[in-house]
Amino acid sequence: MRIIGDKGSTNGIRRRRRGTLACAAGVFLLMFGGPVRADANFDKWREELWLEAKSRGIDRRLFDEATNVPLDLTLSDLVIPGRPVKEQAEFQRLPSEYISQQQISQLARKGRQHLATYGKLLRSVEAKYGVPGNVVIAIWGRETDYGAEQQRHYVIPSLVTLAYLGKRKDMFREELLIALELVREGAISINAMGSWTGAMGHTQFEPSDFRKFAADGDGDGKIDLENSIPDALASAAKQLQDYGWKKSKRWAIEVRLPAEVSCVESSPEIKRTLGEWLELGLLPAPNMGVSFDMLEDQATLVLPAGIYGPAFLAFENFQVFRRYNQSDVYAIFVGHLADRIAGGPVFEKAWAKLPPINNREIAEIQRMLRDFALYAGSVDGRLGPATRRAIGQYQQSTGQKVDCWPGAIARRYGNSTAAQAPPSAKRGPNPSAPK
Repeated sequence: MRIIGDKGSTNGIRRRRRGTLACAAGVFLLMFGGPVRADANFDKWREELWLEAKSRGIDRRLFDEATNVPLDLTLSDLVIPGRPVKEQAEFQRLPSEYISQQQISQLARKGRQHLATYGKLLRSVEAKYGVPGNVVIAIWGRETDYGAEQQRHYVIPSLVTLAYLGKRKDMFREELLIALELVREGAISINAMGSWTGAMGHTQFEPSDFRKFAADGDGDGKIDLENSIPDALASAAKQLQDYGWKKSKRWAIEVRLPAEVSCVESSPEIKRTLGEWLELGLLPAPNMGVSFDMLEDQATLVLPAGIYGPAFLAFENFQVFRRYNQSDVYAIFVGHLADRIAGGPVFEKAWAKLPPINNREIAEIQRMLRDFALYAGSVDGRLGPATRRAIGQYQQSTGQKVDCWPGAIARRYGNSTAAQAPPSAKRGPNPSAPK
């Protein structure tokens, strides 16, 4: 499943009109807790959507059957006046909660069994796409617990709801139109089941993923990501290959961070070779197995919990995982699970127990950091690498403990009328700040 930002629209007037209609409908829908029929604004929105669907070869009968459905207000990512937006797990849970060693140990044990069961298939997949079997199995395990996770949502109604009321309307509008094309072509059923985002099958492909990456892994002349494990695994490998997977390369290594290297060095913008990082005093954790031919590989420092958890030097294949799902903790989960399936060790450093931080607090901190020209990204309430680094820069410039974690700022900022300004702070956005 991908988690990506809004692709935007080439028609600003249409975008504003859709937003207005969605907000108006939201007031009506707020009183309901589950699937409901929308008001006249929804019908107007559907007629506008029909013009686009018609231009893409969708017939009216299919369009009406697919889109004249109740809206599902239980979904995440909906923008409804008076109700907070429910966030995805990758952006809500602490790293220690998301990257659970207990869960990873269970998945690794089952993953090793699947690695043996599908060994012949996985060797063929690796020969074709360059992605090793333990990595493909790890994607499968993380996405659907090797197919055991129940798919609870009808794909088309979920996409209709997200395209109408979601925070990323343009993105889900396109996913909905591609899904209708796939139904027309017979590639998926109009009653297909999947995740709340419309992701389908064992490895959770959204309609656009299906269009670009789906592969016939069992050679039967058709692609079925729900019922054919070979198709699902081959498709996941093809997606990773197309995202730039580097054959025979590591995704990351855990390292020990010396006191001389600040967490502010953790940024996708700061790249050094592995050899250069080691010269700064970073040490690979035991059993990492660093080889001489890795020393010239470019790496970035990743600290998903600031100084309160494991530190990683992440290589290009880490970024490939993030293209599959744009979240540091997702990439670490999948990479670590792949290592454990292959017999690798648990992390040397444990995650500290941290108090929860909610998305509203993160958004307030992002606004404050933006005011001080330390942050130029979106105010989205998500604690990504740019936000963590900006927090560290703020702490550094104000003489606080530099941990690149929002806990102390949230407590201090929440109990005062104004945050302490850095000595050299200039109000306003900083175009050079990381996004």
